[in-house]
Amino acid sequence: MEYQKTSQLRRELNLLDAVGIGIGAVVGAGIFVVSGLAAQAAGPSLLVSLVLAGIAATANGLSSAQLAAVFPKAGGTYEYGYQVISPEAGFLAGWMFLASKLAAGGVVALGFGNYLNQLIPAINPTWAAVGAAIVLISANLLGIQKAGKLNLAIVSVTLLGLLYLIISGLPQVKVTSFTPFFTGGMSGVLQATALIFFAFTGYARIATLGEEVREPSKTIPKAIIITLATTATVYLLIMFVAIGVLGAGPLGESAAPLFTTAEKINSPGLVTIIGLAAVTAMLGVLLSQILGISRMLFAMGRRRDLPAFFEKTDQKSSVPVISVLFTGVVILILVLLGNLPQIAATASFTILLYYSIANIAAWRLPEEQRRFPRVVQVIGLTFCIAMAFSLDWQVILTGLGVLLAGFVLRAIVRRFYKQTV
Repeated sequence: MEYQKTSQLRRELNLLDAVGIGIGAVVGAGIFVVSGLAAQAAGPSLLVSLVLAGIAATANGLSSAQLAAVFPKAGGTYEYGYQVISPEAGFLAGWMFLASKLAAGGVVALGFGNYLNQLIPAINPTWAAVGAAIVLISANLLGIQKAGKLNLAIVSVTLLGLLYLIISGLPQVKVTSFTPFFTGGMSGVLQATALIFFAFTGYARIATLGEEVREPSKTIPKAIIITLATTATVYLLIMFVAIGVLGAGPLGESAAPLFTTAEKINSPGLVTIIGLAAVTAMLGVLLSQILGISRMLFAMGRRRDLPAFFEKTDQKSSVPVISVLFTGVVILILVLLGNLPQIAATASFTILLYYSIANIAAWRLPEEQRRFPRVVQVIGLTFCIAMAFSLDWQVILTGLGVLLAGFVLRAIVRRFYKQTV
């Protein structure tokens, strides 16, 4: 394998590929787990939470889309923060993205193993997670185009499974399941909004891959908007069916809400199909995370915010090989360590900082580069700040500790390269 140092990646993703990566990043643990947690918090009014979360995600998504049209480079908000605010803001965004997605990568891989174990009890969930991570790392090494096509196949299975659940469940929806509506009060609605918002956040993966998308100034904004519209529709229909068939109480008590819903609907093969959809959903999220993390490492290595070896790409495939392998090793270590709740919780704080910087950067764009009014960034930033303050103080302190460690590492790396120039 021959390596080259390059300032650019190869543009091989079309609109369908970009949308597939966005949907694959969003429709994962959110729909299969968060629906139950949100029902527990808000009851039937989680449908209101879904609308609010959709508004927050759309505002943040439009900010990312606006920036991606102007700066279509690998790294997403890392690049935007650098270009529009300051190098420190850019680094903060990139480091927070890495902290969030690397932590989530291990959780998602384990989620895949657990769902596969429910389908086939003889399979060890940890070793299934390890196997999935190795397969997807290998797929990433074959090139972005092949990884994109694999992702489309995975996402198609997930969406078809969810569509079958919706079609089977709609005739069995009972209107009485939605009364009383505001069982959790306004605090429940807001708590569920935060939960559902985090289920939407994968759309930013499209912007992170901005350097590998064809006609990025047109394709990336379209892909983000299509991703959000599609996933919001799917989420709304799934939650409407799940509450209407089960009732918010049983839905909130279920550890596997969509499995429980499928059992209640009792259509031919539905439980097995939802199990398969859950497995492919986890695979889709994990594949998109490996893509996004490795491109962020590449972008930060290129600017020497991280070691320069992350910038190296394979001469034939234009894949940042070392970044992909490093991502895989970290995810495998987290899988073998098992679920680490504090690390996973910290991811929610770090990703909110990431989106806050995206909104600030979009706000600062000059008028001639703007596609959407500044009120969009105000809405996006307001939601981010409100949700950040709703988190447990221990999560916030841990997140700040991760941030401080990042700036210490950056200072060491930059000092090293200053001395070696």
